[in-house]
Amino acid sequence: MLDRRHFLSTSAAGFAAALSLQRGLLSRTNLFAQLENFPPLPDRSLYDKNEEAYWAEMRKQFLIPEDEVYLNNGTVGSSPAPVLRAVFEGYETTEKMDQQDPEDYPIWGYAAWNEFRDPLAEFVGCTRDELALVRNATEANSYIANGLDMKPGDEVLMTDQEHPGGEHPWNLKAKRYGIVVKKVTLPRPVKDTAQVLNLFDDAIGPRTRVLFFSHITTFSGVVLPAKDLCALARTKGILSAVDGAHVTGMMRLNLHDLGCDMYSSSPHKWLQAPKGSGFIYVRDEVIDRVWNTIVTEGWDDPKIRAERFQRIGSSNVPALWGLRASLKLANDIGMDRIEKRHRALADYILAKMMKRGAESWTSPDAALRCAIVTVNVPGVPRMDLENRLWKSHKIRIRGGEPNKLRLSTPYYLRREDIDRFLAGFDEYRRTNGV
Repeated sequence: MLDRRHFLSTSAAGFAAALSLQRGLLSRTNLFAQLENFPPLPDRSLYDKNEEAYWAEMRKQFLIPEDEVYLNNGTVGSSPAPVLRAVFEGYETTEKMDQQDPEDYPIWGYAAWNEFRDPLAEFVGCTRDELALVRNATEANSYIANGLDMKPGDEVLMTDQEHPGGEHPWNLKAKRYGIVVKKVTLPRPVKDTAQVLNLFDDAIGPRTRVLFFSHITTFSGVVLPAKDLCALARTKGILSAVDGAHVTGMMRLNLHDLGCDMYSSSPHKWLQAPKGSGFIYVRDEVIDRVWNTIVTEGWDDPKIRAERFQRIGSSNVPALWGLRASLKLANDIGMDRIEKRHRALADYILAKMMKRGAESWTSPDAALRCAIVTVNVPGVPRMDLENRLWKSHKIRIRGGEPNKLRLSTPYYLRREDIDRFLAGFDEYRRTNGV
């Protein structure tokens, strides 16, 4: 006999589950509709008439709420509507399982992916065969550190401002194989190019085999003179490996002109690409010196060049659709315009913070800074400030203990957004007497 109480409880649970599913579907439907109803990209001609109006229109392409100020592209960027639409279109196309070739599958981990590598290669200034699509700079840096033959006592020379995803692959190699990790201490701030080159030149020794450094450091945002450092390495017979996590989409990049042997990047930061779409570059003359870390079919085929580093098995191909769309968007806007905007906003916020007594850890040399400003604010506990700004003002920043603030200035940021941050900063200091 049916228990009425059991019937009611199970019916209620079923109803709640159905309602939850319905709400989830409605939420997704609303997101699709929202993306379809986003305003069109602003006409390029608007830029020439009114730059601020142009960038204000670009701000409307992002899901970041209107009342939020986002100053942390240095950690992760927000993908705009054209990129998100491309990802959804990628899923819609691939999940039908109706590929023309019955042996072709949307998760294919053995594909050349030239439709994605070609626009990326053009964007970063190299050939398709020197690129492999990976998930992020950390993964690429691990491929580099794991892939190079080094003997106990051989040195890798890096800075003291490397990201953990750049430094620790070499620390693992040191612990496992006995190589030596040696560091150059960068000044805060770095004064000029000559200062950096002298520090590295003095630190290079007879056992130095690899020069590894961040093109833009995650700690201070200093833009290191990568081309000069790579040339220095070449004259010493040393391999150069560059962590370019912050560069792609922040500033113009031409890898062949840069002259590095290896380069890693995370386009999910400044290119606003989907999370999990990174790349590794290996100069063609060096490819055969780098062993695979992940191995499947093709790992030992020299003809496919750098492609063998992206053969990792099943992969998130729709993310690559989004990467391709982010490249197109950056090209449509123009990297010259984007870089100019990045520098202008960074200069604006840096000047305002220095007027407030902040100590700049960002280089005074304009060539050695772009879209990340780092300041030290003695007496202001950064985590308490970070929490207060977010909870009270919907302003997101990032920093380091005890008093460092790292402020990112993506192109869609408006000057009024920066002024909101400055007002929140001033209020915090007044309220806390600092």
